[in-house]
Amino acid sequence: MISINRIMERIELLSKISEPTEQGVSRVALTKEYKQAIDVVSTWMQEAGMSTRLDNAGNLIGFRKGSDETLAPVALGSHIDSVREGGKYDGIIGVIGGIEVAQHLFEENINIKRGIEVIAFCEEEGSRFQSGGVFGSRAMVGKLKEKDLEVTDEQGITRREALKNFGLDADHIEQAIREKGDLSLYLEMHIEQGPLLFSKNVPVGIVTGITGLSLIDITFKGEANHVGATPMNMRNDALLGASEVALQVEKITNRFGEFAVGTVSTLELLPGQVNIVPGEVKIVIDVRDLDEQRRDGILEEIELATQNVCQKRGLAYEINTRMKVKPALSAPHVLDQMLNDAEKLGIQTIKMPSGGGHDAQLMNEITDIGMVFVRSENGSHNPDEYAAPTDIEKGTQLLSEVTIHYLCD
Repeated sequence: MISINRIMERIELLSKISEPTEQGVSRVALTKEYKQAIDVVSTWMQEAGMSTRLDNAGNLIGFRKGSDETLAPVALGSHIDSVREGGKYDGIIGVIGGIEVAQHLFEENINIKRGIEVIAFCEEEGSRFQSGGVFGSRAMVGKLKEKDLEVTDEQGITRREALKNFGLDADHIEQAIREKGDLSLYLEMHIEQGPLLFSKNVPVGIVTGITGLSLIDITFKGEANHVGATPMNMRNDALLGASEVALQVEKITNRFGEFAVGTVSTLELLPGQVNIVPGEVKIVIDVRDLDEQRRDGILEEIELATQNVCQKRGLAYEINTRMKVKPALSAPHVLDQMLNDAEKLGIQTIKMPSGGGHDAQLMNEITDIGMVFVRSENGSHNPDEYAAPTDIEKGTQLLSEVTIHYLCD
């Protein structure tokens, strides 16, 4: 049987492994707190009958073989790193829930044909090295570039150095790569990061797909000049150009509708003095959609709008694509299995997309995927995120039932 008491005790224990902080949980990748958490989670995996190892990208992998070693295993997982001053459920319930499924199989002595893996991916959040998240899963599917190892944290430590300080061979990180066929399926449980389940009073969501994330940087270059001595009709104000494009992002994305979202998420203004017209502004735009062509259509319209605004305002601009990830659709056979098992268990669910990115999105490069969402009050990435034990229990029961089907079929 699934033990919700064990799950909640483990969630609480991990929440206490954190950097000193005013509120919430701060446990970023490849730190001493992260190492402590890895050691604890490794022990839990071993208690569930699994062997454990760290690959060269820092992914913790627990494994128990099945009776037919010619069959590719089923993998479950998520992450145990957090954003700074985040909550205690995001990512965590997927790893602890995966271990609980493995422990249920082990304690009940259920014979499995396929092997089972539980993976705690390294640095899903991207909170330490600001080059985008899902580092561990990108490494696992062979999507890393050399520059991903050379980015630095706030102390100037490169990711390569941090991996080596963690005892990993960062110079041979390619050894973490898994090929198509190595896994038969990847399943992930995660709290919902938005308000849909809570607003509809539904405990569990079945994820139809993960929207394709893209991040672009736009730098607007005008002319810094004196705010009192420069006439309004003779200014090349970079901030006004950036602001106009920001409004266009909202207008364009709304016109595409459905699951499309677009956000100007950061803004950096130079020289940033009260008596100087802004001469340079850098913004980051986040655009997501379940349909890759629609997502790319939004990006094309934003670039055209940027060109028109800058031409009108006498500004130069540069656009750089920081990250572009394909949408990942859940496998139809997994959706059907989840719906059938939820009905059998009497668990109320709805089908829904994921607007947030997850390790499952990268794992879809090498295998079929499926995701279970658990209702979360107050969203995620904040200390007030909250998933009720009864909801976590239902999500884990569904995860277990689906996993057993694929392990034993």
